[in-house]
Amino acid sequence: MLQQTQVATVIDYYIKWMKRWPTVQDLAAATLEAVNQMWAGLGYYSRGKRLHEGAQKVVSELKGQMPRTVDSLLKQLPGVGRYTAAAVGSIALGQVFTTSFITDDWSGLVRVLCRLRAIGADSTGPVSIANTLVDPERPGDFNQAMMELGARVCTPKGPLCSQCPVHSLCHSFRKVSPQRRSW
Repeated sequence: MLQQTQVATVIDYYIKWMKRWPTVQDLAAATLEAVNQMWAGLGYYSRGKRLHEGAQKVVSELKGQMPRTVDSLLKQLPGVGRYTAAAVGSIALGQVFTTSFITDDWSGLVRVLCRLRAIGADSTGPVSIANTLVDPERPGDFNQAMMELGARVCTPKGPLCSQCPVHSLCHSFRKVSPQRRSW
């Protein structure tokens, strides 16, 4: 639900969804019509359909067991792409996987890391840096924090540097005068 949709919009939908279908078995038993009705207002209706199809596959073919690796999620569940698999892998399964940013949040990760290190954008540099920063005990926390930081504080224009929790570590913050921080 959070893919390309803001948290504030999703919260009420998520609560209603989980009350109606608290288990993968409950969702798998639902009709596509019921799923689409519950999804109404979130847009991208194919996401609800794919979630329903994935639940049905988990129940009917995977004996009710969710795949436990990013690769398995990608291979076994319809509609699961790199972003979703990486997000589930890092947040729900605790796997060190920073490339969840490659699709939707790639620009945010690049922006945050390039500003922290005061380096120019490089297609491999930020991921390499990110991989060295991830705490293997809490990879999901790192990924969620980077998404929030890029979306709310380290924005493309008008970053809120003085409110940034890591501005004391930020090379760009130290190098650029406050008057020039329009990025």
